[in-house]
Amino acid sequence: MTGLLSLFAPVAPTVACALLFIAIDFVTGVAASRAAARRVGRRWYFESREAWRTVLKIGFVTMAIGMSWLLECCVLDFVTLNLTKLFTGFTCGVEFWSFLENASQLSDSPVFVWLKRYVHRRIETEAGR
Repeated sequence: MTGLLSLFAPVAPTVACALLFIAIDFVTGVAASRAAARRVGRRWYFESREAWRTVLKIGFVTMAIGMSWLLECCVLDFVTLNLTKLFTGFTCGVEFWSFLENASQLSDSPVFVWLKRYVHRRIETEAGR
């Protein structure tokens, strides 16, 4: 068991970073959901379904990071692909985007609204749409 854990030790900070992004998105998502319900006068309650979805996401992201690490270090060790960092960066980017949506719902601060619009325009420009 220790040997198996030591194989994945180099990606522990990467996993921790992804899990932190997911946790921040979850907390701000719950807060944004509550704020949206209050704005329209609807009764709000915490749905365990959302929490379980986050637990599944954490499990899948952790497995995907581990699998990309295994590909990188054990299978494709003759090429430098940085699959683990690319996947983790993509995951953190998606969670960051979701955080911006939550932050713009929680506060009417123009900074978050502007940043969300800017990132959206930038993605469209880079994607060639």
